[in-house]
Amino acid sequence: MEAIIQANNQKRKLLNEKNKKIYEDMLMYIRLSYDKSEEETEEILMELLDHLFILQEEGKDAEELFGEDPQRYADEIINELPKTVSKKRLLLFGMGVSYFFAVSAMFQGLLSIILFYVFNQSEISQTYSVGTVLVNTCLSLGVAALVLYGIIRYLRWSCFKQVSKVFEFVFTGILFGVLPFCLFMFIFYFMPSFGPTITFDVYWFIPIGIVLFFMGQKLRKQV
Repeated sequence: MEAIIQANNQKRKLLNEKNKKIYEDMLMYIRLSYDKSEEETEEILMELLDHLFILQEEGKDAEELFGEDPQRYADEIINELPKTVSKKRLLLFGMGVSYFFAVSAMFQGLLSIILFYVFNQSEISQTYSVGTVLVNTCLSLGVAALVLYGIIRYLRWSCFKQVSKVFEFVFTGILFGVLPFCLFMFIFYFMPSFGPTITFDVYWFIPIGIVLFFMGQKLRKQV
């Protein structure tokens, strides 16, 4: 399958600008149908590229293949593809979770250390309620999953459209940056403490984050 992807990457460089734009929108739109067979998806994309390349050599453009509504054409292809959840997608999920908690742990550790040693506004030992930590963790994963889903939906929506760069910057910045950040802050600030407590030095967050980061790296190499 990697050979097909590499061949696709090389061959589509030969398309003219108009055909390349439409085909790459088609490619992104279909690939982001994450519950479809990856192998069959790549085979179909390669077949489409071959047909489009032949049409281009005949002096025709992508409309001859995809029609006036390429998104509808793509939806018809997606509906024909078999559903599957591949090992690669599970590894990607595990990698994403590892990186998410790695960054969270290292940020928490560094912030606490800076507050303690530079501003003298924190304690090096912190007490955490296990119940609160577990609930916050689950809610954080849920928010992160919603953000990821939203990004995928936005990328699919933007295919076959001319979107203003200014609008895209402002819209995505607010929707996928500011709002999730505010939601995270709301969760951590207003969540009451409950359950048994544990106390440990906050600098332990840094090695924990490093371990999680290397777990993510290991999973990434298997993808």
